Amino acid sequence: MNDNLALPVGTTLDRFIMRKQEEFPYATGELSQLLRDIALAGKIVNREINRAGLIGIAGAFGQQNVQGEEQQKLDVIANIRFIRALRNGGEVCTVVSEEEDDVIHTGNKNGKYIVAIDPLDGSSNIDVNVAIGTIFSVYRRVSEMGTEGTLEDCLQKGTRQVAAGYLIYGSSTMLVYTTGHGVNGFTYEPSLGEFFLSHPNITIPKNGSIYSCNEGNLNSFHDGVKNYISLCKENNYAARYIGSLVADFHRNMLKGGVYIYPATAKAPNGKLRLIYECNALAFIVEQAGGKASDGSKRIMDLEPTELHQRCPLVIGSSEMVAKVEEYLKAEVGINSFSV
Repeated sequence: MNDNLALPVGTTLDRFIMRKQEEFPYATGELSQLLRDIALAGKIVNREINRAGLIGIAGAFGQQNVQGEEQQKLDVIANIRFIRALRNGGEVCTVVSEEEDDVIHTGNKNGKYIVAIDPLDGSSNIDVNVAIGTIFSVYRRVSEMGTEGTLEDCLQKGTRQVAAGYLIYGSSTMLVYTTGHGVNGFTYEPSLGEFFLSHPNITIPKNGSIYSCNEGNLNSFHDGVKNYISLCKENNYAARYIGSLVADFHRNMLKGGVYIYPATAKAPNGKLRLIYECNALAFIVEQAGGKASDGSKRIMDLEPTELHQRCPLVIGSSEMVAKVEEYLKAEVGINSFSV
């Protein structure tokens, strides 16, 4: 019998999670179930994205979110899907979402976890069929069990994360996550309805030749950032900027590169959100051997003071991030990335 006629399809996400449960002696299965809930919601959102143009759910919703950004219809749908999955799963007591002004209490007062999420990152790219994503971060609650989650639960430093990940909806759909024991990527097989391990033990190259930033804002950047970009051009680095944080980050993590979203005159504190964007990706990149900084300080050491707090971000290959920090530090002794 020729075994090549029925080659194995690989390790499913569920099986991988079950094998890794022993890494969490305190979790007794809840964190594993939480990750499955996120994966399930991701499958549903993936379906909605793939048929958006056919059923009229692309385009603007007609309202703004708490950030003052115009919501897309799929922003609203993704927000509903993920919150519903986390509420029904029972492991999460409180959710922080980019699309909601305040914390969301799930009614699961005995839930051990807090989830901070950007349900649909890069949604302005939906209408032009560019890769978009979901970013999530998981914390253990610090408040008393049996009560509703508190603001203190949600304003924890990135170093307190127990898991973080993202989904990227592109030419294929992937779930990439870490629980503090390396980074693994799973590709969705739609005909089977399963995520399969496709990128085990992801590591980011220490150096690279890709830089990602919106050079349309170049005149508003610190001189240190301008000088670093000039260095990239002198060395013939490739400029790659999609405008979807997840897509830009994913490419740079696999190939080696740096993503820069600095402070500008228009956004003196940066634009990206610390709790549900920067911290999550910082945890992932560090577990992959990279680095994440606000230009002078480690992202995961920053103290959150509000739910939708913004901060600058330099993230990617460790040597490239360190070089950006070096250029900023040389700029008249700058010790802050804020304008």
